Amino acid sequence: MKKKRIVVKIGSSSLTNVNGGLCLEKLQEHVEALARLKEAGHEVILVSSGAVAAGFTDLGYAMRPVSIVGKQAAASVGQGQLLQAYSEEFKKHRVVSAQLLLTRQNLLAKDLYQNAEATLSELLKRKVLPIINENDSVSVEGLTFGDNDMLSALVSGLVQAQLLVILTDINGIYRENPRTNPNAERYDFLSEIPDELIEATSSEGSELGTGGMKSKVEAAQTALALGAQVFIGTGAGSEKLLKILEGDGDGTYIGDDPQATVKNSKQWLALHSIPLGKIKVDNGAALAISEQGRSLLPVGVIDIAGNFTANDVVEVIDPAGQIVGRGQVNYSSEELLEIKGLCSQEANVITKTGKRQVVIHRNQWFSHTGKGTITHE
Repeated sequence: MKKKRIVVKIGSSSLTNVNGGLCLEKLQEHVEALARLKEAGHEVILVSSGAVAAGFTDLGYAMRPVSIVGKQAAASVGQGQLLQAYSEEFKKHRVVSAQLLLTRQNLLAKDLYQNAEATLSELLKRKVLPIINENDSVSVEGLTFGDNDMLSALVSGLVQAQLLVILTDINGIYRENPRTNPNAERYDFLSEIPDELIEATSSEGSELGTGGMKSKVEAAQTALALGAQVFIGTGAGSEKLLKILEGDGDGTYIGDDPQATVKNSKQWLALHSIPLGKIKVDNGAALAISEQGRSLLPVGVIDIAGNFTANDVVEVIDPAGQIVGRGQVNYSSEELLEIKGLCSQEANVITKTGKRQVVIHRNQWFSHTGKGTITHE
């Protein structure tokens, strides 16, 4: 079997006991299965929930806290306990593990995003198994990943993984909620995420959404767009991950043969960067940059909104106000106001920029698809 780079996401429901606390027996089983993947020669990255579950009882909570401050306090206590448990169990299998805590803020700036990528690359090069979790104890509401499902999808793109495995307590994606309809039909394989499934899990009051499947479907859609295949399901025993890899998993497989991976610079632009302004372009420029793989030239610029400097990220819109995409701009908003509508040669005379010939280079651009995914350019 060809060696793969695999991201495995383990949710709280797969790590906790009936009282909501961390279950060491379940953790041990997961570690054995992950170690078997390593022994088979695969590169493995773990995205693990469980910090709140590990820590809330030591704080005197009778049950898992529901307030933000309670969750953050429990996570700050439980994160060390969770990683200690993982580290001790992995050592039994002669696997070195490492902790990496991320927040959305860590990935907003391009240099921080690149640092996270470099750290993970070095750990994998050294045969270490990274364990990633959102840094819940300091995350700012409104600037979180939302859940570890989406974090695992973003990590799969960051490390250019071929497969994302999301382990949960439901064995796959069903057409209806299997907890309320025992005869619900399961999707054993999906080449892509169909629109009706997205609508079903996203609709208000959806039964499918109540079981946490909404976040998993959204994560799968993102992972597919980044070039990784996805498995969502369950399993038992030390061979469960190997069985999933062999196509014998108890769940839903999503995606045909892996697509071309998306460059990390494109991923950062599409999924993490914050646009600081808008550039309106004519229809010809919109077509050229979105469908023809061309760079944006000053002549195609109609108007500018916002204050930005060179190398900032901006959104590009067409004359109707529809988003075309976003990219890193080579001119400040002041410069661009002076040269909009001019040919590149005339623009360079005015701005004295020398080598800069384009507003946004195609290598610093991604096109908006309208479905929350990114394009392979």
